[in-house]
Amino acid sequence: MAKDEQKNSNYGADAITVLEGLDPVRKRPGMYIGSTSAAGLHHLIWEVVDNCIDEAMAGYANEISVSLLPGRLVEVADNGRGIPVEKHKVTGLSALETVLTKLHAGGKFGGGGYKVSGGLHGVGVSVVNALSEYLKAEVHRDGKAWVQEYKTGIPQGAVKNIGKTEGTGTIITFKPDASIFTELEFNWGKILDRLRQQSYLTKGITLNVLDKREGHREKHYRFHFEGGVKSYIKSLHRGKTVKNETVFYIDKEINDCRVEVALQYNDEYNETVLAFANNIHNPEGGTHLVGFRSALTRTLNNYGRTKNILKEKQENLSGEDVREGLTAIVSVKLPEPQFEGQTKGKLGNAEMKGYVEQIMGDAFNIFLEEHPKEAEAIIGKCVLSAQARLAARTARATILRKGALEGMTLPGKLADCSSRHPEECELYIVEGDSAGGSAKQGRDRKFQAILPLRGKILNVERARLDKMLANNEIKNLIIALGANIDDQFDLEKLRYHRIIIMTDADVDGAHIRTLLLTLFFRHFAPLIEQGHIYIAQPPLYQIKKGTSVAYAYSDEEKQAKIKEWGGIAEEVEVTEEDENGAQEIIESEEGEEDNKDEAKTKAPAKIMIQRYKGLGEMNPEQLWSTTMDPAKRIVKQVTIEDAAKADQIFDMLMGDNVAPRKNFIQTHAKKVENLDI
Repeated sequence: MAKDEQKNSNYGADAITVLEGLDPVRKRPGMYIGSTSAAGLHHLIWEVVDNCIDEAMAGYANEISVSLLPGRLVEVADNGRGIPVEKHKVTGLSALETVLTKLHAGGKFGGGGYKVSGGLHGVGVSVVNALSEYLKAEVHRDGKAWVQEYKTGIPQGAVKNIGKTEGTGTIITFKPDASIFTELEFNWGKILDRLRQQSYLTKGITLNVLDKREGHREKHYRFHFEGGVKSYIKSLHRGKTVKNETVFYIDKEINDCRVEVALQYNDEYNETVLAFANNIHNPEGGTHLVGFRSALTRTLNNYGRTKNILKEKQENLSGEDVREGLTAIVSVKLPEPQFEGQTKGKLGNAEMKGYVEQIMGDAFNIFLEEHPKEAEAIIGKCVLSAQARLAARTARATILRKGALEGMTLPGKLADCSSRHPEECELYIVEGDSAGGSAKQGRDRKFQAILPLRGKILNVERARLDKMLANNEIKNLIIALGANIDDQFDLEKLRYHRIIIMTDADVDGAHIRTLLLTLFFRHFAPLIEQGHIYIAQPPLYQIKKGTSVAYAYSDEEKQAKIKEWGGIAEEVEVTEEDENGAQEIIESEEGEEDNKDEAKTKAPAKIMIQRYKGLGEMNPEQLWSTTMDPAKRIVKQVTIEDAAKADQIFDMLMGDNVAPRKNFIQTHAKKVENLDI
């Protein structure tokens, strides 16, 4: 038999693996919850809560509770109808067991279960069951209480009646499987933010969040917003200066679909528009967002022309002009949503564009007519934006010439790498010429490029594009990246697929890092979204004992190394300052325990500890081995899990309003370690 034929003979029907029930979920969990890291862990809670929200949207529930319990248990309860427990005619199992063990089983595929639902695919609670080492489902309906328990998705018995009850609802208690998840600690802040958002989007419901974990202070939050997304806008604008004091709000039904929109303008330059379909956030927008933007631009232009605010010779306002300083929520609810993929990132229903455009256009026109002073302030803001856009276009055309962005005129300070394959290239953005010099000498020239920054770049939170392009450091960075900026940004032309911010481990370094992250978040968002931005982690300490040298990236690592080498961290005999930075000298006891006399005659070895104040203190070899060598370095990838939350944080830290920033500093000051003043 030929070799190839022998290979093929091993590939028969028995080589095909068939995964039944919930096996596919345990085999490939990432396909169902995105990842097995912290994001996937929290996704389990979202899936169960989404079922409760579906009950609320259908009008059967008005209270939901989420509790973090001792033993890594999570309990999610609602006062809805309760999952049916009678036998399912297709599966032969109880409806409860069917929902918990069969993928694509639920009340979301017709049959009158839900008119509007966020859980389109019907895999939610069964996936949670599959990925939990323990799950208990308790159902209250028809005056009786029922319960069923599971381990790794396998029922531990039939559904059983445990007595009578007066109320109705479902309680799901689960414990994420430690063999599946790489992260098992729930983030209280993340849970609060998500559930607060859900309570804004389903006005009138009450959402309780409780923390009863061991080792945690017991907490209880209660969310209830009668104003719906109108209240959400007010929350997002807390501490900001607004242009229209009255929030525009419309909530209207059309052809079994519901459109809810709220908007308000502030005096800043950034746009915050959040789109939702059936309470699912759509970060990539979709047809509902297209309809909203179209109606917004058309209505403002029509009103501006009618009232002669826009003069005859003035151009119409563009979509970009009317979105500057805009904060808006577009929330739609529809019976048959068509999402792109399980992540539901984008809504595809064509009819929603027309529905949102019609409802938004009519209602917003009435709002402008009824609030003439606020309408004038909004259009005035948009006109200023249009003027700035024209100035920025001129500046961009002058500064970012086509040749410059194609690499013909790269910045003089840039030490480029020799490779021309972006996927293997990385750019280190380094603070100061001193560190830049060490980085240039220590790097691997084949794939590592170095761009030193002189001083602190412009705070782009307070500047438009034309002012930004006049800043040399920002201009050099844009040209070095080669992909342009803002709406003309082209990820395909990016010259380096890893952009690493490398600053000193002090207050100035942290400030420069924050300024750069603000720039990337506001004007190069795809770089963060696609995982191209990293932060280098240089060591805080060099530890020497004789000829042995070690590096520590935290105080804990320093203490561990001192202990390993026989030193006692508290016994600092000498502290001195030299040209290399702060040093501690610690006595280390040498000698064996069974030869104490010999040990006493031996001079104790000294452990020298150097605290690095800046990257410039390291010679090129040290910088390479600790911070730049891909085999040894530590770099942190910058991600955006919640763009709205990130937007608020950048606005608070870098915006004009001082009070929220002062409050933040006072609140978190005691948590700061290694503060250099």
